[in-house]
Amino acid sequence: MFPVLFETIQRDSVISFPLLGNLSLNPPSCFTVFGRPIYLYGVVIALGFALAILYCSKHAPDFGIAGDDFVDLMLWLTPLSIVGARLYFVIFRWSDYAADPRQIFAVWEGGLAIYGGILAGVLVIVFVCRHKKIPVPAMLDLAVFGLLIGQILGRWGNFFNREAFGAETEIFCRMGLTDPAGNSIYVHPTFLYESLWNLIGLLFLIRFSRQGKRRYDGQCAMLYFFWYGLGRAWIEGLRSDSLYLGSTGIRVSQLVSLVLVVLMGLLLLRQSRKAHPPEALFVNRVKEKAENTSKGGE
Repeated sequence: MFPVLFETIQRDSVISFPLLGNLSLNPPSCFTVFGRPIYLYGVVIALGFALAILYCSKHAPDFGIAGDDFVDLMLWLTPLSIVGARLYFVIFRWSDYAADPRQIFAVWEGGLAIYGGILAGVLVIVFVCRHKKIPVPAMLDLAVFGLLIGQILGRWGNFFNREAFGAETEIFCRMGLTDPAGNSIYVHPTFLYESLWNLIGLLFLIRFSRQGKRRYDGQCAMLYFFWYGLGRAWIEGLRSDSLYLGSTGIRVSQLVSLVLVVLMGLLLLRQSRKAHPPEALFVNRVKEKAENTSKGGE
């Protein structure tokens, strides 16, 4: 069992990093505007969504998708993925909300599970792509870039909330948490681990895509799920606030991550043995259609 202090860490606890000369920070979890509290957790997540939309709408043509079509998708995906992430968290932590279900709506206090958001997002993508006649794999290839951007920034919302940290440790990159009473613990900064892991994944996929190595629609999405699952399976094992599958002691996110790694690994291996002609890529089909239309009008 973890010390009681793990359960009583407050949002005004001082954060320190011994690796950086014991740098100490005490960022507020919220600020007020016209007397109303604005939580930095929500601000960071909103910023992540905004940058994801800007990046993906600009690069959508690289995947054969119009920027406006991606923006239309995000109008649906943004709120519904947040709902999915919240529902996933609440389902596996129902005991925390059973006494006062109104707290389910207090999203600004934290409590979003990324896999719930991803599941809801994929369902929205399937629905929108069918409506707009866009191949789902092509849209997923584009969407994972935005997802990574959102995850990289979103994890810093956990930093401001003093949450999503790991077990006590003396590792060189540990993070210190000191409550107002002067009690301190040093933990794995798992929010930082995941943010950096996703940054590496994003840089790899950007390079992979720009060098023309994407051979088929869905390849970037498979690589993302493999990479993210690999990192999350490791990082989840360090966390002190995991969601568990009933009383089994099995961490839900760790289990889902391992399943993703195996499934995506097998799919990537299978696809590597197939021939993928360049003209089969959706972006190339869109270009060919545009060229034929242009020639027909001459």
